[in-house]
Amino acid sequence: MSPLVTTIHQILSVLTIVGQITIVTLIVLMIISQKKRLSIFELVASYSFPMSFIVALIAMSGSLFYSGVAGFTPCTLCWYQRILMYPHVILLGVALWKEDKRIMDYLIALSTLGVFVSGYHYLLQIGILAPLPCSAIGYSVSCTKTFVMSLGYITIPMMSLTAFLLIVTFMVTKKLSNNRKLNTQ
Repeated sequence: MSPLVTTIHQILSVLTIVGQITIVTLIVLMIISQKKRLSIFELVASYSFPMSFIVALIAMSGSLFYSGVAGFTPCTLCWYQRILMYPHVILLGVALWKEDKRIMDYLIALSTLGVFVSGYHYLLQIGILAPLPCSAIGYSVSCTKTFVMSLGYITIPMMSLTAFLLIVTFMVTKKLSNNRKLNTQ
């Protein structure tokens, strides 16, 4: 790998770890904040759309970097993950521009599908699941191929899984915050 690819991969790996820590922290805050109102929970909820936009933009840019600059050929499951992630950038961008927060359910649905596809892809890569017969199509690389690995577990599908889970977590945080505000009025 070139120094540029190595550097970008290290940056994306660190962002993946930060994302995973954020997911765990938000889940803990969701549980704790059920008993009392936490200002940090409300702060995260108020920035859930911009943070989701940043996550989706980084995920899209990272996938384009890996295929366009690093030269990694996307497999079939990578394409499915792209199909589910790329619309997030547009939807969230328009929602931020128009200040429209009514798309949370759509984002959760798209991201949940992405969680299943990227989770399945990751389990294929690490050898827990056997590949389906269609996983090595003639025009695509095998979905079991691992182009990069950091810290013994961070692969491209793990990065994708983390991004989808982050978006789901941010949107659920926003929905819970909205529900609490409605219940206290």
